Amino acid sequence: MKQFSNILGSRFGWIAVFGLILLIPGQALAGKNVFKFFEDMEIHGFVSSSYSFNFNKPLSQTNCGIAPLGGCARIFDQDDNSFKLDNTELVFLKETPDIGDIGFRFDLTFGFSLPEGAQRARSSATGSGSEFPTSPTTPDDDFDLQQGYVSWKAPIGNGLQLDVGKFITHVGAEVFDGYDGWNMNFSRTFVFGWGIPFNHTGIRATYEFTDKLTAMIMLANNWEEAGVSDNNTDKVLGTQIAYSPTDQIGILFNWVGGNQGTDRGLAGNPIVSNNNNWRNIFDIVVDLALTNQLSLQLNADYGAEENAHPSNGGTAKWGGFAGIVRYDFNKWFSLNFRGAHFIDIDGFRLGAPNNRLWEVTITPEFRIADNMVVRFEYRHDESSLGIFENSRGTGTGHQDTVAFNTLIHF
Repeated sequence: MKQFSNILGSRFGWIAVFGLILLIPGQALAGKNVFKFFEDMEIHGFVSSSYSFNFNKPLSQTNCGIAPLGGCARIFDQDDNSFKLDNTELVFLKETPDIGDIGFRFDLTFGFSLPEGAQRARSSATGSGSEFPTSPTTPDDDFDLQQGYVSWKAPIGNGLQLDVGKFITHVGAEVFDGYDGWNMNFSRTFVFGWGIPFNHTGIRATYEFTDKLTAMIMLANNWEEAGVSDNNTDKVLGTQIAYSPTDQIGILFNWVGGNQGTDRGLAGNPIVSNNNNWRNIFDIVVDLALTNQLSLQLNADYGAEENAHPSNGGTAKWGGFAGIVRYDFNKWFSLNFRGAHFIDIDGFRLGAPNNRLWEVTITPEFRIADNMVVRFEYRHDESSLGIFENSRGTGTGHQDTVAFNTLIHF
């Protein structure tokens, strides 16, 4: 009960925002019954559960790895020989298809595969430049407001979509599973886990120039603090350009940049913002429909942060790429094959310099019904540093895992 009370307290601000919707003045609500505003509201749900097994039989019973890492290499699917409720989600949504429309989206979630828990697990810097805590930390099952924002289709040109609140990042090819989309593989790549932000709190504006070209710009808080709070007086900027030259090709160009320096009045000092830790993340996603049954997705990102190198204080760099091939054999069965490579030469992201991680993943997918998906997965991981754990608790250069996953959505 105490935990639940804390959750309610931490979310009170969002409940207040939701309540303010009922009080919005103007043409949208004037002269109407307030419940008319909710006529077009949609309610959706999503449940994901899984079982995973590591053939290394690691002594810690996790897929996390050992020293020189300071924490867990894998995101979400971290437990060995364990059943898990990955995520349950309840979504309240009112879209804004027409100019002048006011809407909202609130994603209430519970489980282990949540942005906030994973963000906490890879924060808590040790002071050496690493983003890992000093001991392995895995996300706990918890409640989370995964997204919560108010929308308005402003009367500018074709309609300027404005969203204010907390929203999932636009960076990267992989997503947080939900009723409106999930990844082609059960597990996430190292690129997703350590290459990109997870969510943002701020304001974003999206404009559709044509049916082939859309652009978005964002102003938000620091992106390594679970997207909600800020650790300095600066904000981050973000952009996305979405271009689809044909129905078979889709390209996303993504960027987020901003000061990551911790200057929020440490040790009683006044708040200072000297912009001395500027971080950039550049990302590109390409989707290709090669045939009616065969598709290809490519993703690459590059990140750098000034004055953050763990050993020399210079610019720390990291990057990675991933590719997914999907083949739809028929209306009920597909096969997804993924390869990915993540490079953390400076050891800034994972805490171990000269670390290169590879993975190959095969995921058969069975669509049991219109709203139910069953997946099996085999994954092979490799590391240049031998960071994966065996049954003796010592390091090895590889690990093999399998998983079973079910998804239900409405």
